[in-house]
This record gives sequence, structure tokens and C-alpha cells, in this order.
Amino acid sequence: MPVREPRPAEPAAPPDYGTAGPVTGAIIGPVRRNPATVVVLAGHASEGLLAAVGRPANVVLVRPDDSAEGLDAAAGALRRAGGISSPYVLVAADPLAAVAAEWRAMWEIPREPSRAAAGSEAFELRAAEALAAWRAGQFELPDYYLVLAEQAAPGDEPPPDFYLGPLRSVRPHRVAVAAAAEPAEQAAEVLTVLGSLRHGRWWPSLDEIFRTSREFYPGSLTESPDAGRARLLA
Repeated sequence: MPVREPRPAEPAAPPDYGTAGPVTGAIIGPVRRNPATVVVLAGHASEGLLAAVGRPANVVLVRPDDSAEGLDAAAGALRRAGGISSPYVLVAADPLAAVAAEWRAMWEIPREPSRAAAGSEAFELRAAEALAAWRAGQFELPDYYLVLAEQAAPGDEPPPDFYLGPLRSVRPHRVAVAAAAEPAEQAAEVLTVLGSLRHGRWWPSLDEIFRTSREFYPGSLTESPDAGRARLLA
């Protein structure tokens, strides 16, 4: 599937915090041929968090349609997000969510040969489903993934994580983290992170991402500067 080249654009304004103050750091502009910077929220997002991050005037929150489920619902939400004219569009659904869950489960199960094979098969099934939908043009990857994480205790080993592991390894600038202990703090962190997203190369093909996922060892998460302080919410 061909990658759409970025077009020159005026930088997006930082999220409007109201009384919270301005965002510091480099502000990015759209990097796809649509009027918004589309960001998928990866991980568990509470209703309170979603309500808070959707309040700024230059942030639009897109939820999945109740009439669809799973990959279809997430793909539909991404398609709708791509047509919205707003500096930032946050999408509360991910077409790779099932792939991410099975990748994590594949590494968390005991490593007996039979259970390891079952975990690998489940991952490959979800990967094949996502790949078929992507090749059929049902969705394309967002501009960024923003991983909702909680503060980890010092010395905690990060759990296996698809987003912070193989996905970030292929394009580090396109996977950001919002780590906080409380929902209100996390909502503020999400808006702050939006204002500091960095430019980077566009995503490789989904085939390449899945190939990387098969070869990625979760232990290498410890090499990441963010891995020691954040872990994906269950």
C-alpha cells in the first residue's frame, strides 16, 4: 500500500488548556493528506479521561461506532478521524488492539511448547485479520500512537508491550507515552504530550511491523528510557 507523502502545512496550534496554561516544546503540523493530526490512544482510557481530553477547542475526540465491534469499529473511527478539520483528533480505538493483546499474551503465558504454540497462533490470526483489512484500504495507521500508561514503581520490570516494544522500535518518534498515577493527571499529560510530538519518518508497511513483532524480544524494553517509568494499563 503506497504511503502518502506529507504536505507542507502551518504548524498545528497547541491544545487549548484554558486556565491550564500554554504548551511548551515543538509543535507539529499535519503529516498526512488530511486536515488533522490523528492520534490513537492506546491502552485503557476511562470515561473521565476521555471527557477531559475532548474539552479543548482544538482537540476532537472520536469514539468507535456502537454499531460495529473490534477491528471494524476501530477502522471506521480512524476513517472518520481522517476527514475531520481540527489541529488534533484523538481516536479512542485501535485496529491493532487485538494484535497488541495477543502479542502481550504470547509472552506472558508459561513457555511450555504447547501453550507457546497456541499463543503464537492467536497472534498470527489477529495479525492476518489486521493485515487483510489494511491491504483492503479499510484503515491506515494514525500519525501517532499515544500510550496511556501508569507510573511504575522504581525497579519494576516493564511487562511485554506491543506499543512500547516492536511498534516503537520501528518508528520511535511516532509512539509517545502519557504516564501518570491518577486519571486527572493523565488527561493533563495527554494534552501536554500532544504539544511535544516530534517529526519522524512515516510508518513502514504493516507487513514490516508484524515481522518486527515476531523477532522482538520483550527484554529489550529495558533499553528504552521510558520503559522503567511506565507500563501499559491493563
